[in-house]
Amino acid sequence: MERSTAFLEGANMTGGYGNGTDILHSCTISANLGEITVIVGPNGAGKSTAMKAMFGMLNLRHGTVRLADEDITYLSPQNRVLKGMGFVPQTGNIFGSLTVRENLEMGAFIRRDGIQETMAQIFDLFPVLEAKQKQAAGELSGGQRQQVAVARALMTQPQVLMLDEPTAGVSPIVMDDLLARIIEIAKTGILVIMVEQNARQALEIADKGYVLVQGRNEYTGSGEDLLADDDVRKAFLGG
Repeated sequence: MERSTAFLEGANMTGGYGNGTDILHSCTISANLGEITVIVGPNGAGKSTAMKAMFGMLNLRHGTVRLADEDITYLSPQNRVLKGMGFVPQTGNIFGSLTVRENLEMGAFIRRDGIQETMAQIFDLFPVLEAKQKQAAGELSGGQRQQVAVARALMTQPQVLMLDEPTAGVSPIVMDDLLARIIEIAKTGILVIMVEQNARQALEIADKGYVLVQGRNEYTGSGEDLLADDDVRKAFLGG
């Protein structure tokens, strides 16, 4: 069988949590450096499960995960971080009692070199975090807390950044700002995978999109092609 040329690929993933029912059914997600890959679909479609499977947060009964042509199917999430993967969960993704700067320093836990240059790059990307670096992260607005969570993941200098519902619960203006920052992150050469309920907005910035239904691949294509697909629009984008 010919191997994928994708930098990261979860191929034919089947599995669920613990010994429970399978949530994913031969689901395949592949992505490349410098691109934004978006996973969308109805509630319960297995979107977050697919991304968590690629990060090693559940055991697959079938399928493989490869990173830079290395089989990482059985690596722990911690070891995947060491391989260059970063994951930002939807909730519980910051240390609320720590300052913004302390959160970023915590994000650099695997680093053995200086982090000031990375910190400066992050403050360029998220200027509000520099202004509020001495403030407790838990006191920030929802959108600013999400910026802290993404920035903390970037402190490890990952090649892969995985975002689970990054715009959940924020206003449309904040959502647009966060998506603009995500575009900037991808432009630096990082591979971005994100799960999104705001499907239309996510597909507008996606290089590649996957529509999942009941844990299976239903539609795959560029963000532009999926937005233009009548079936996708009627079924998932409100017409």
